Amino acid sequence: MANPTQSELSSRDTVLKLLSDDETARVSMAETKMALPEGTEYLDLEQLDKGIQRASSAAAVPMDNIIPRTAVSSQTWGKILAHIRR
Repeated sequence: MANPTQSELSSRDTVLKLLSDDETARVSMAETKMALPEGTEYLDLEQLDKGIQRASSAAAVPMDNIIPRTAVSSQTWGKILAHIRR
């Protein structure tokens, strides 16, 4: 795996700062799960340029770098999407 660039680290850090304390806790709890339910929308913090992705049974999702849509409010999800579209 390539080392992330400074701009990638900055973007990831900015996205994480958009989360409330409760949302951060829910994202952390999601990391302990084995897999996301099929069809669940998520963002991969290591691949924000790919935008919204959907979990599928065909591809394993590394749980330690994702934000499942279900872990954050719709308002926060919108803020995150606005940030990554810039």
